[in-house]
Amino acid sequence: MRLARQEPRRTRADEIREAIADDIMSGLIFPGVRLDEQELADRFGVSRTPVREALKQLSATGLIMLRAHKGAVVTPMTIGVLSELFEALAELEAGCARLAAEKMTGAERRALEEVHREVGDLVRRGDPDRYHLANIRFHDMIYEGGHNGFLAETTVALRRRLSPFSRAQFRNLGRMARSFAEHDQIVTAIVRGDGDGAFHTMRAHLATVEHAFEDYLAEEGRTAKSRESATVVAAGRR
Repeated sequence: MRLARQEPRRTRADEIREAIADDIMSGLIFPGVRLDEQELADRFGVSRTPVREALKQLSATGLIMLRAHKGAVVTPMTIGVLSELFEALAELEAGCARLAAEKMTGAERRALEEVHREVGDLVRRGDPDRYHLANIRFHDMIYEGGHNGFLAETTVALRRRLSPFSRAQFRNLGRMARSFAEHDQIVTAIVRGDGDGAFHTMRAHLATVEHAFEDYLAEEGRTAKSRESATVVAAGRR
């Protein structure tokens, strides 16, 4: 399976999806709230078609639920469930990194180093949204470099579900620079052909992604008293 290396063309539905996701993540839209298609279409000045597509995409991430005769509803998600998803993604991505270290061609390793340098430029420019897109491209190249299509497809599917959460982390002060430093360790291990090193650095990287997102929640004033019962999108701005 060949994974695209170029940043995908952004559609109006993509922009609407990200705006709604930001509202949910920041607590402006509460868990259990119904999202009305026409109200959203009026807000964004579009027809209901891109809104419907945006809601479909959000449903795939688990941020909202699409229910027959009820439409879209914001999903409560516990910290415990989110932690399990990040844990699963860490294991999958670590496996991809190990295979990439073992199987990447010389040309693929050089291309990964080049993309890594480009990502560093975005850190210096302080652009979290473009960094998020470049981060996806970076990880895609590692999946592709493992030359295992089934593992790559499985990893991409789970990553898409967690995309709104991983995107939010880059709003934290200094998180882009730390992410880039973690990438540097991963790239070094892959280029050296160090499968074990690539596995462990990637898994550690995903653990810090989860912690960075939890820090983001804390800064937004939405951390709950209990990790087991707290909802990720609980409203803290009352």
